[in-house]
Amino acid sequence: MRKYQYIALVVAAAMLAGCDFFDSKSPSAMDPAQVFSNESSTEQAIAGVYEQFGQDKSFRNRLSCGYQGLNTDVEHGTKNSGKAEWNIYSMTPTCGDLSTANGKDPWGYLNSAIEKCNNIIEGIEEFGKLDNLKMKYMLGEAYFLRSFCYLEMVKLWGDVPARFVSISKDPNGMNMKKSDRTDVLKQLRIDLKKAADLMPWSMDCPGTAKNSTCRPSKGAALALLARVDLIYAGKGVRPATWQNGPEFLEQDAAVRAELNQEALWACAQILNDPNEQQKFEANYEDIFRKICADETNYYNSEVFWEIPFADGSRGQVLQYNCTKMADAVGGLKNNEGGSSNSALGIVPTLYYDYEATDVRRDVTMARYIWVYDDGSKFNSDQEKVAQAFPEKNPGEIILYQKNQMVGDWYGNKYRVEWMSRNRTGNDDGINFPIIRYSDVMLMAAEASIGGIGGDVPADKYSVDGAALFAQIRSRAHASAKELTMANLQEERKLEFTGEYIRKYDLMRWGILKETLENAHTRLSQMNKHEGEFAELPDSVYLKYKFVGDEYSFATGIKGFIIDSVYGFNKGETDVPAYYNKENGWVKTCIYEGSSGRELAIDNFQLYDPDYPQRLNGRQLWPIFSVNVGQSNGTLWNDYDYVSENN
Repeated sequence: MRKYQYIALVVAAAMLAGCDFFDSKSPSAMDPAQVFSNESSTEQAIAGVYEQFGQDKSFRNRLSCGYQGLNTDVEHGTKNSGKAEWNIYSMTPTCGDLSTANGKDPWGYLNSAIEKCNNIIEGIEEFGKLDNLKMKYMLGEAYFLRSFCYLEMVKLWGDVPARFVSISKDPNGMNMKKSDRTDVLKQLRIDLKKAADLMPWSMDCPGTAKNSTCRPSKGAALALLARVDLIYAGKGVRPATWQNGPEFLEQDAAVRAELNQEALWACAQILNDPNEQQKFEANYEDIFRKICADETNYYNSEVFWEIPFADGSRGQVLQYNCTKMADAVGGLKNNEGGSSNSALGIVPTLYYDYEATDVRRDVTMARYIWVYDDGSKFNSDQEKVAQAFPEKNPGEIILYQKNQMVGDWYGNKYRVEWMSRNRTGNDDGINFPIIRYSDVMLMAAEASIGGIGGDVPADKYSVDGAALFAQIRSRAHASAKELTMANLQEERKLEFTGEYIRKYDLMRWGILKETLENAHTRLSQMNKHEGEFAELPDSVYLKYKFVGDEYSFATGIKGFIIDSVYGFNKGETDVPAYYNKENGWVKTCIYEGSSGRELAIDNFQLYDPDYPQRLNGRQLWPIFSVNVGQSNGTLWNDYDYVSENN
């Protein structure tokens, strides 16, 4: 069970449940000198920042759940009915779900969290005792949290107001204009280095922050600094003027080299520390098993920092990012209640980008859904049900994995059966990981070869990028490859699909548009069984394995998992010699349509094909109309949003 639970329901007057990190009395109305000269009240103020992450339409159920980070060449949003705007790069400033008059929107929450951090930083620096380890740590934590929130804003909106002073000290901050994101990123570099100096390694952090992935540490600050550096060093869609665009900005070679050098330095501090090295998980699947099982021990997890949610009170990370299991409520382990919105779909061409031996493939993508019934969803013919599930009694309700059509595959890194708790509703409380050890390894490898510009930094830190790259592939049971930028870009795809990283990688590399257009071409080829997909089979042959009640909600519920499969790989177009339906083997079509060969390509709205230019002009979100309208004319939208209602 998780040891520390941070974000809970605000209306319950206790933002942090199950620990003494916070009590219900808010310090906001108190004298700053009182608040920030006291450890307990300062920690309450810190808790107020985390509370913003758990709000409706913040990280609870929007920013960690498919509304950002989709679509890419490997991930697509399945929620296209009424919520398709952000899935197909057609977001509008008046987006009904995120531009609301009730103040529940990502722009508002992130800005609120930033303002809380501003007050904490100023309060501790003016009134805190920085010879106190805990106070010093909390100052570093505030710098880290502010940097994280600002980086999220830059990823979502690009140019945003650079408001690094509290409104109480500078009332003009209420009406601050947008700043060039470069100015924001420059400040984040300064702040994250401060945070890394102020916070120790996790084992030396004070109080509940010690050895916890739920609170940041020196490692988290350094990892986020490397991410900032590589985003800064990359390309970015920019307005050609404040009102027209888009145009891609590429940093000068000297700036890129400096940023790659700093990213390599930040990664090296982590990679060369013996204690931090143990964070690299030997088994890829165990990374996500531990996240789902609430493992928050820093040195037993590959995660540096994650947004924490209280058990069942807030957070819908699993329900939006899991494979479908709505038909298995009460049958599947830990799945007593709640839906599975499963917003994260997998673009099926990804299957063929993994080597057959790569263990990441089946961890990343689910070709099945869970069902709990008498077998009727498997087949209406009960004789065929009996052949597939010989251990099943007539009329008996069973739990089983139902094979899906190629167009209906889901993310698989979050699984309810891996939870250590019973899920009773939509808010499952699984934490949202922000950055993990393999990301640091691949960022170091990327920086070591100079990124997209080839601006190779000096080798000052004994970091072997090629060896790190090889270590990632070795863990995956994939063959050796040379470290090149093209191979690095592919490797990050294979490693991080389903973790809301891919889109922002493609943006900083300046290849989002061409990558998505190529994805549509590949989908078309797959649909027609042409080109690289000419040898694809139409049917698969599978057999179930009886697993007793291993995956079942209650003792005695018989469970079946797909165990043996033939026909997914290229060239497997024949009927296997061992196929015999009398022996439990099942033949099923994996395509759709009158010919049985179609992909149902309309399921994959990666972008609006009528407006391909939006892949540049609407990579970033617009600032929503409600936020623009409240800004007294100091906020506006660029790119092709200028013709919309601002």
